[in-house]
Amino acid sequence: MSSSATAAATSPLSRTRLWWEIAIVLALGLGQSAIYSIVQLAYRVTDATPLADQVATLNPSRSDREVFDLIYQVLAIGFAIVPVLLVCYLLWQSPRPHLGRLGLDGTRIARDSRNGILLVLAIGIPGLALYIVGRMLGLFVAVNPGGLDTHWWTVPILLLSAARASIMEEFVVLGYLFARLKQIGWGIWPIIIATSVLRASYHLYQGPGAFIGNLAMGLLFGWLFSRSGRLLPFLVAHFLIDAAAFIGYPWAASTFPAMFGLPG
Repeated sequence: MSSSATAAATSPLSRTRLWWEIAIVLALGLGQSAIYSIVQLAYRVTDATPLADQVATLNPSRSDREVFDLIYQVLAIGFAIVPVLLVCYLLWQSPRPHLGRLGLDGTRIARDSRNGILLVLAIGIPGLALYIVGRMLGLFVAVNPGGLDTHWWTVPILLLSAARASIMEEFVVLGYLFARLKQIGWGIWPIIIATSVLRASYHLYQGPGAFIGNLAMGLLFGWLFSRSGRLLPFLVAHFLIDAAAFIGYPWAASTFPAMFGLPG
């Protein structure tokens, strides 16, 4: 970025416009989810049913008619990606790599994918342990990652849902917000902390324990992203974690029913 462009980007008027841009992007997706999650947590903790006996279904059926359920699922996944398309448009650069400001340059794909798999091992096992302990302490509601009836399209839709969550969250939380908050003039640790709190907030519908777990995940992701500047490992890791949870739920629920609030 040239010195004149930098000066323009950090001027009070430009910072104000960037704050409005950030607010609009978040209102279209994750910021909206965070507000709903806070309200939903307030509803849950004030409900007569104890938190530990409540269930959060991540991928519910949307119709009692199979063909319309499939249509609604595809539409929901498609429209959820719109904020991602918006941030790609906002940060698109004419010279290659076009999405370099989001941490994507199309190189080192194999290495980045391998690092994403290593992240799964670093996050998945501690995350599962935290969930089990949180369920025992009543800090998590029972999470049902599935919720769909069994159809020929159930597994593909669950995989697309995992991809949607990965793309929507990592493009916005890591790629977009890191780029824009740096442009506004924030330091790296305020950015890491702010984005981690956002990530934790839109998971509050799963209970206070989910806030703690996702805050820790956000701090780790943010720190690693600030060092590497590469988004693909986090897209891969997030997708694999969610795909394993969504697809593996039927087996896990039958094997460990107490974890999911089901009768033994």
